[in-house]
Amino acid sequence: MASSDFRFQAAVARPLSVVFRRGGAWEGHDYTVEVVAEREGLDPFDVVMDFRDLEAALDRALAPLQGRLLEDAGLAGPLELAGRLLSDLAVHVPAPARLAEVALTDGRGRRLAVQAG
Repeated sequence: MASSDFRFQAAVARPLSVVFRRGGAWEGHDYTVEVVAEREGLDPFDVVMDFRDLEAALDRALAPLQGRLLEDAGLAGPLELAGRLLSDLAVHVPAPARLAEVALTDGRGRRLAVQAG
């Protein structure tokens, strides 16, 4: 079987600390943000994509949010955060690879994931 017979996934992860309002109270959370890219088969270097590019894009997207109120970025909570990251980072994944998912996992292991498409 050739690698093109399979779908491959690979992920990058970064820490993020944010604050948001829930039910009138402020909550601070530490998350691990995981970004998953996928493609059918592998490129000539046997990888899904050059993840240095995706890591750099994720770092740029998270930097203005670190330690901040999500409301300051126009986000109501973690679900909107994951959705925005999904749309903002998709342009940094070159075809034929695609951004498949953005997930936030908190310190208690609770995971919220938003999938593309």
